[in-house]
Amino acid sequence: MSRRVSQQAQMLKEIMSHQFTAVELNLYLDTHPDDMKALAEYNHVSHMLKVLTSAYEQCYGPLTNFGTSTAQCPWRWTDEPWPWQIEY
Repeated sequence: MSRRVSQQAQMLKEIMSHQFTAVELNLYLDTHPDDMKALAEYNHVSHMLKVLTSAYEQCYGPLTNFGTSTAQCPWRWTDEPWPWQIEY
């Protein structure tokens, strides 16, 4: 695995970890809406997810399509490897 793909894979793993945490906290908050500690953690994780996603997209191109991510010139959506093509 090349160094670039290794760094890309590491960034994706960190993004996926934060996504998982955000989903779990979201589900918890659905049943515990007054838990201020959980809400603060959710807000922190959501902010970090935005930061990590932005950093990833600056280096490797968009993670999502259809208007949820901005793009730069040249259009990089079709650059390989795509996130789901990376072997971990």
